[in-house]
Amino acid sequence: MIAPVRHYWAVEIAAGTDADRYRAVTDRDLPELVRAGRLPADELLAMRAVAAVLPFKSNRYVVDELIDWSAVPDDPMFRLTFPQPDMLARPDLHRVMDLLRREAPPAELLRVVTAIRLRLNPHPDGQRTHNAPLPDNSGLQHKYAETLLVFPRPGQTCHAYCTYCFRWAQFVGDPGLRMATGDAGDLTDYLKTRPGITDVLITGGDPLVMSTSVLERYVLPLLEIDTVATIRIGTKALSFWPHRFVTDRDADDLLRLFERIVAGGRHLALMAHFSHPRELAAPVTRRAVERIRATGAVIRGQAPIIRGVNDAAATWVELWRDMVHVGAVPYYCFVERDTGPRDHFAVPLARCHELFRDAYSQVTGLARTVRGPIMSALPGKVCIDGTADVNGHRVFVLRLLQARDARLVGRPFFAEYDDTARWFTDLKPALGAPRFLPELDMLDC
Repeated sequence: MIAPVRHYWAVEIAAGTDADRYRAVTDRDLPELVRAGRLPADELLAMRAVAAVLPFKSNRYVVDELIDWSAVPDDPMFRLTFPQPDMLARPDLHRVMDLLRREAPPAELLRVVTAIRLRLNPHPDGQRTHNAPLPDNSGLQHKYAETLLVFPRPGQTCHAYCTYCFRWAQFVGDPGLRMATGDAGDLTDYLKTRPGITDVLITGGDPLVMSTSVLERYVLPLLEIDTVATIRIGTKALSFWPHRFVTDRDADDLLRLFERIVAGGRHLALMAHFSHPRELAAPVTRRAVERIRATGAVIRGQAPIIRGVNDAAATWVELWRDMVHVGAVPYYCFVERDTGPRDHFAVPLARCHELFRDAYSQVTGLARTVRGPIMSALPGKVCIDGTADVNGHRVFVLRLLQARDARLVGRPFFAEYDDTARWFTDLKPALGAPRFLPELDMLDC
């Protein structure tokens, strides 16, 4: 029997104001921002062209509270959320701009845009070819033995989109590119036949765009499966809409659900995406963190290194310190994945490691729970442990923190040092070896 919950998070919440109501900002609002002097008029067409290919959505909280408009276009929160012309290759950008300029028929624009998207590697690292355990349900992804990813159909959007997002294909309106499941029954049926799965990660998109009553349809059945010990929820809501936990109509219902999960004997982890320390600075965000932690849930923070957003050691030092201060756990520091606008945002692996090491050396042990830099590549989570000289050859020292093949976890291996490499597939085995590890060949890496 589940013990009655005690609402330690319960506090007096002021009546909602207009600022507390979610209002989206889309490409249709870009001209308004130009008229308001927030965006340069000469870049409007280019931004609309990028938004026609890659998803753009923000909201008034991000626009009014997080972006420093006096520093645009270099402001990191602006670069994190608004289309940047260099996110597309110049020929593609100019072709879409031309179509928009002459108001081409929608079918013609769609043909061009679809062709560009397919060249941007919409499903990197085996998401569709290696991860989906059920041929007719791409909304369940099973990459690692212990962990199942669930993409609930109503949660495949976000309060705002990150420009670097590696799941951009979820948001472009093409059902052929989208991963989603609408049936919680498939989820529970699969778990019942896989007792080795202990962790379920509900992801997207952002599951917390769903109402609490809809989220419950996916979460509550998990409490009836004894082998599920941990429930994770991947979310950017703490950054882009912290009101979800404070003043939204069903914010209290959401926190009661969190309490119910914890009271049911499960570990509840919010996998929060914090890309920049400014996302943690607002009082409403601090309030949201307090309320979540009071339910017994744990907040773990992660994000990739993104050029022009957080590619400085000082930024990560501040971010990890702030996370520890509010009670969130620094978890992963990723490398930008090989999809979408990565040519614009990616940072070379050598620089990623240098930056991570510099930042790591400046924080206390409480923040050194973070691991990185990590490539979430086809074989698994490949960590760049450093560089070394071996028999006169400079090499990257790599290690799999998690792997499709559990035998590979923790096994170090070497790659030739390459200061231009930005992803695992850019690397070559070191010291004349024909392969990184024999088992990796079986994974078609």
